[in-house]
Amino acid sequence: MRPTTPDPLLTAEGVTVRFGGLTALSDVGLSVAPGSIVGLIGPNGAGKTTLFNVVSGVLRPQSGTVAWKGRRLRRHRPHHLADLGIARTLQGLNLFPGLSALDNVMVGADRLCRGGAFAMLTGLGRYHSDERRLRERAMAALAEFGAAHAARAMPGTLPFGVQKRVALARAVVAEPELLLLDEPAGGLSGEDMHALGAAIKSFRSRMGVLLVEHHMDLVMDVCDHIVVLDFGEVIASGPPERIRSDPAVAEAYLGEPEEAGTDG
Repeated sequence: MRPTTPDPLLTAEGVTVRFGGLTALSDVGLSVAPGSIVGLIGPNGAGKTTLFNVVSGVLRPQSGTVAWKGRRLRRHRPHHLADLGIARTLQGLNLFPGLSALDNVMVGADRLCRGGAFAMLTGLGRYHSDERRLRERAMAALAEFGAAHAARAMPGTLPFGVQKRVALARAVVAEPELLLLDEPAGGLSGEDMHALGAAIKSFRSRMGVLLVEHHMDLVMDVCDHIVVLDFGEVIASGPPERIRSDPAVAEAYLGEPEEAGTDG
C-alpha cells in the first residue's frame, strides 16, 4: 500500500496579476504540504514578492485562487494570517525599536491569549496568567534560536544577525502551521546563514515553509521542492537536484551563453 500524501496547507492556482499593461504574474501555481519546505526562486523582477503578497492578502489577483486547507481565501488580509495559522517574516526586520527583544517576540504570541483583548487592555481576568505564559513561551523561542541572552536588550543595540534571530523567533512563537519566509538570509554572515539553514530544516517537524530566497546554496540545502519564476511565469518546478541541472533555470539566472567561436 502506497503512503498517502498529506493534503496541502496552501494552494495557489492560476494566479495572474497585472499592473496596468505589465503582467507581473501569469497563471502561476504552487502548493505547500505540512512538514515540507518549498522554495520560490527567480531573478530580480521575476514576480516572487508579488506572489508572496497575493498569498498574504496584500494584493488581489486579476484571476486565480489561493486556498488554505482546501478552502478558498476570498477576502483575507495580512491581519487575518495569524488566526489562520500562518506567520510571515518580511525582508526588513520590522522589530519595534522601543520594545525589548523579549517583548518583540511576545507580540508574535498574542493570538494565544486566553483572556482575549479585554484582559490585555484592562489587566483584568486572565491578564496575569496570559502575560506569564506568553513570556515563558517567548523566552523559549529566543533560546531555540540562540538569542536568549538578548532578551532584555533593545533591537537597535544588537548585531544584525541576532536581530534576525529575534525576528524569526517572533514569527514562530505562536507555532504557525505555515511559515512564509521572505529573504531571511539577507545580510547574514556565513555562520549565521548556516544556523538559519539548520533552523529552517528543523521546522519540518511542526510546520510547512514557503521560502523566497536569493542565496541558492541555502535554497538547495533546505528545500524539498522548488518553484522557479522568470518574467512572472513558472519555468521549472521540482526537487533541488532537478532544478540545479535545468537549462532553463541556468539561462534565466545567467542569460544566453555565447556560442563557441564567436568574437567579442
